[in-house]
Amino acid sequence: MEIRPIKTESDYEKALERLEVIFDAAPNTKEGDEAEILSLLIDNYENQFFPIEAPDPIEAIKIRMEEMNIKQKDLIGIIGGKSSVSEILSKKKRLTVGMIRELERVLNISASVLVNNYQLSK
Repeated sequence: MEIRPIKTESDYEKALERLEVIFDAAPNTKEGDEAEILSLLIDNYENQFFPIEAPDPIEAIKIRMEEMNIKQKDLIGIIGGKSSVSEILSKKKRLTVGMIRELERVLNISASVLVNNYQLSK
């Protein structure tokens, strides 16, 4: 395959099909190099036309809670008391810097995700 920029949906589909064929090619071979370059081109096209937005901080917390099988009550003492945990997870109250630090430590969520602004519920 001749490698060229991915400019259209058709180019994208062809690149995906070709990558599927050569995906397991050995590194430092002609097909291995082609697979590496195609991966970069595909990634660039997807980032441009199919961007994935990060979840808001509270959604990120809920996703991580589910992944770690943590319940709301398990955040008591990390975020604060029972009412604080409830208010934070229902978006009635904002995260504080102290909460963000603890959540980053305990849930291993980047502070850069947790400091993002989010809409409070009314």
